[in-house]
Amino acid sequence: MIIFAPTVMNNVRKGKAKYILAPLVMLLLMTMAQVGNGRAHTYIVMHQYGITDTLPKKKAVTLPDSAQSSVKNDTVRVPQLEDSALDTSKFQIKKDTIAFKTTKGALDAPVTYHADDSMVLDVPTKKITLYGKESKTTYKDNILTAPGIEFNQESGVLSAYYTKDSLGRVVAFPTYNDKDFKTISDTIRFNMKSGKGITKGTYTQQGEMYVYGEKIKKVDADVFYAYKSRFTTCNLDTPHFAFVSRRIKFINQKLAITGPIHPEFEGVPIPIYLPFGIFPLTQGRHSGVLPPTFVEDQNLGLGLVGLGYYKVISQYWDIIFKSNIYSYGSYALEVNPRYYKRYHYTGNFDFQYQYNKYNTQGDPDYQVNKTYQINWLHQSDSKAVPGLTFGASVHYGSTQYNRNVTNNPIVPFNNSSNSSINYARTFKTYSYTVTGTASQNSNTKRTDLVLPTLSFNLNTLYPFRKKEAAGALKWYENLGIGLNSAIQSTSHYYDDTTTKAYPQIGTNFQWGANHSVPITLSLPQLGVLNIAPSVSYNERWYQQKTIISLDSRSNTLDTSVQKGFYTARSMSFSVGLTTKIYGMFTFGKHASVRAIRHLITPTISLTYTPNMNAKSYYNSFDTLGNVIRRSFYGNGIYGAFSEQRFGGLNFGINNNIQAKVHSNSDTADGGVKKITLIDAFNITSSYNFLADSFQLSPIAMSASTNLFNKINITAGATLDPYEHDSVGQRKKRLVWKDKTLTLGQLTSANLALSTQFKGGDPKKTAPAHSLVQPFSNIDPTTGQPLNDYQQEAAYVSNNPAAYTDFSIPWTISLSYSLGVSRVTSTGYVNTYFSYITQYAVTQFVNWNGTLALTPKWQTGITGSYDITNKDLGLISVTLARDMHCWQMAISVSNSAVNRFFSISISPKASILSDLKVNRTRSVNAQPGQ
Repeated sequence: MIIFAPTVMNNVRKGKAKYILAPLVMLLLMTMAQVGNGRAHTYIVMHQYGITDTLPKKKAVTLPDSAQSSVKNDTVRVPQLEDSALDTSKFQIKKDTIAFKTTKGALDAPVTYHADDSMVLDVPTKKITLYGKESKTTYKDNILTAPGIEFNQESGVLSAYYTKDSLGRVVAFPTYNDKDFKTISDTIRFNMKSGKGITKGTYTQQGEMYVYGEKIKKVDADVFYAYKSRFTTCNLDTPHFAFVSRRIKFINQKLAITGPIHPEFEGVPIPIYLPFGIFPLTQGRHSGVLPPTFVEDQNLGLGLVGLGYYKVISQYWDIIFKSNIYSYGSYALEVNPRYYKRYHYTGNFDFQYQYNKYNTQGDPDYQVNKTYQINWLHQSDSKAVPGLTFGASVHYGSTQYNRNVTNNPIVPFNNSSNSSINYARTFKTYSYTVTGTASQNSNTKRTDLVLPTLSFNLNTLYPFRKKEAAGALKWYENLGIGLNSAIQSTSHYYDDTTTKAYPQIGTNFQWGANHSVPITLSLPQLGVLNIAPSVSYNERWYQQKTIISLDSRSNTLDTSVQKGFYTARSMSFSVGLTTKIYGMFTFGKHASVRAIRHLITPTISLTYTPNMNAKSYYNSFDTLGNVIRRSFYGNGIYGAFSEQRFGGLNFGINNNIQAKVHSNSDTADGGVKKITLIDAFNITSSYNFLADSFQLSPIAMSASTNLFNKINITAGATLDPYEHDSVGQRKKRLVWKDKTLTLGQLTSANLALSTQFKGGDPKKTAPAHSLVQPFSNIDPTTGQPLNDYQQEAAYVSNNPAAYTDFSIPWTISLSYSLGVSRVTSTGYVNTYFSYITQYAVTQFVNWNGTLALTPKWQTGITGSYDITNKDLGLISVTLARDMHCWQMAISVSNSAVNRFFSISISPKASILSDLKVNRTRSVNAQPGQ
């Protein structure tokens, strides 16, 4: 390392080189010596300063007599001194310094040079030339790297250029880096004093834009101009497409403004010129017009979809206005304000209105539909107020809104929508929640409201525990008591033209409450048994009594309601026991299946529930004259308690079966791998000793497994252990008295199978995807709400299986569901009116598959089929093409509700998301119905 002043050359000519020539000669000799070794490493820190001729001599410091040190055996001992013992004012200490002064036109920071090969210092011309593949200069934040660099000390200009080897190949190109501005050029000239520069044959990147200019002139730290320039989002040297302009002004990472501009594809100019262009380069939110998409609808005509305006209101608010306009007179409006405050809350409102006209006025099938939809999403951040959460997911509107949505093959199939608003507070010993929900069904046109549900939960209290417990707890100190209370009000109405909603809400309004007091005791484990006694008290409040009676004259059921305040109560006492039983079957160390392990978890609980609701039941009749016991509170919100006493056993058994098999690939555990044969196989039922009949309850069975880690299987069934007569009524006779090898008659069953296979390398891991939550719509980098394009991109990233992945040659997903239920209905058999018992079977098949035709082409198909009704569901076929920096997607869907076709070609970069070619057609088979 050699440090010298740029004034050296001036001082040499003026004869002031008394103390300067020696370092200069040493510099030259060292450089020549290193060049002779085939490599030179020279670092020079340059600064404008002068050097004095002499250095002051150091003077010894003498301590006072009281502080004289004694020397003995080469050891110096310094006695302890008080602060006043040493008077530093008696000593004069001079610093060893070099005085300098800055010359006129000097740089205000050092310049660091590095030559990878050699350096040439030309004293008369005041030039320094660096050679080497990665020669480098650094001045402040400006970093220049090139195989050839020349520095003019007098003008402060740096020049860089590329070099070629003996075969004519370029060794390296000059690169320039200034904070966010980076370039790769053929030649670079930069003035370190003014900060200005000019480059030729330059590539640079601004956000998602790749910019090339024959000449680029940098006028300050943030502004530069490009001459004969093109910019694109394609990262190839010869891009697939670009926008070409003769003059462009760039404001670094903010804005690009062009003169006359035209596009070109594959280097071929397209004769479509615009007088100027403005391209935002900054990431974040910007107010502006939202361009539309051209569509065609058979019922609505030609249309512009998505025409609107985006406005940034403040740091926390923005708003989107959108509209759809069709040539036949239909239109749609949307207003979508959004808000977000980091660590506090996030959400958005969305109001949509549709005005759809079908056919022309005067036609017999002419109709006009006016529908609306209101959406509100809100989520508070738990960091804002610990223990408080508030969230809302509201989707409320006309029941026919989804049916009238065009250009979307999925939304018209959504026949229901659910909304909820919840507020919750959690404290040390208790918590409460307030929840409101709404559910709409477009088929029945019914809307159910729950406004609201108030819940209060008291954490388990241990009254026998001391405040400052010492040692192990006594058994009775684990006795705990809690409280769970809920109050709910409900109503419903039908969305029709005959009756308004508000009178229906008042007529159908009712409320109810449910209170539960659980008392538990956790006892120490008794050997292999776990014992858990408990007591439960429940109380329900009702608003009304409902009495159903038979009108013998019309043979119909009449319902009468008595308003008031009514209560009902129930208690239960239980003691539960559980344990685990392990069984192992071994087959030898050299067998393919080494062992099978069976885990059995039996549970038994002794329960007693007294009959505290005999007065809540009455005798009634059905239309066939059969006596039926009904409860006054059967139509209450929380239902009615049973009038039967229960004193018996609840029992169940859970099974899990695993196997150890030989594995050639897995050698971590002696070449043995564990596989699960049956994840769970449960059997549960109960027996009531106090019942006068039908003591044994129906037997419930369920099972699940994942065969070969490929096929997921879940199944369930309910068996009635008692026989049934010809009209479907239970008989007081167990089934196995006549049929030994049976557990009962099947009343319901279900089976679900699903599997997925894909080609390609199974060891290849999928790329990491964004973790943007679909609800939050927040950019995790900027913390701002995402726009529509970013939300769609985030959804694609979080759901890669639903979109094209060209690295997978093929995929196939299959699912099958089967449902069986025993149904008893009334009808005529051989001209006689009687009960009919039969099994209702439902079967569905769903499939989804993709096939890579080439590395850039992929097709896919998705569909479903109702086997029971022989009805083909929505069938969707897609075709995708990866065009490097562009993408193309073709989608065709067909169903009984509508037919849909769409083709879209667009750039992949989000900055050009609006520059897309879209063709969409849809046909609503049942408009407005």
